[in-house]
Amino acid sequence: MDGIGRRRLAGVAILAPVGNYWWSGLPPDVYQEAWYVQFPQDRAAVWVAHHLPWLANWWNTQRLFPSSSVKARNPAIYSREDKPLSAKFAQRAHNKQVTQQGEHESLHRDMIVGFGKWGWSPLQPGNPFAGVGDDVKVHLWHGVEDLFVPVALSRYISKRLPWVIYHELPTAGHLFPVADGMPDVIVKSLLLGDG
Repeated sequence: MDGIGRRRLAGVAILAPVGNYWWSGLPPDVYQEAWYVQFPQDRAAVWVAHHLPWLANWWNTQRLFPSSSVKARNPAIYSREDKPLSAKFAQRAHNKQVTQQGEHESLHRDMIVGFGKWGWSPLQPGNPFAGVGDDVKVHLWHGVEDLFVPVALSRYISKRLPWVIYHELPTAGHLFPVADGMPDVIVKSLLLGDG
């Protein structure tokens, strides 16, 4: 990274990130805690994306077995705080762009990449911002009531990686980024270093 890039990077915000249950270095108890928070059909969809990626598109479009509750927009996946935000989330101006290449190239491929077999693990030691500046941090935000992405993996990652500043929202679900005022809170934490 050149000198200009070094001065411009204030930090990185990651919001309710999907974690891969098969990352090396993930302890079995953390894996178990996160894995069993998911609905059974979500565990099955994630398992298919990891072990049988060529079948992920079919799995998430077939009607013989329950597919991903996220993809099916099952209302049970929304936390109490997510329910009123779901309409606001659905009305985002860029929604059509998200799937402009079709569901397989966007949603299903995201599952394949996110839950696939990685050649590395983000849990391996080493600060990706080493040499850029000690003030550059990764701010990881996650809602405790998130039923889309279990909070246990974010908790573990934030404890394991010292350059991560963890923001846990006790009553929030997955859609907290569209809550009134939340974008300002996230940007302020990046610019002012609020931890």
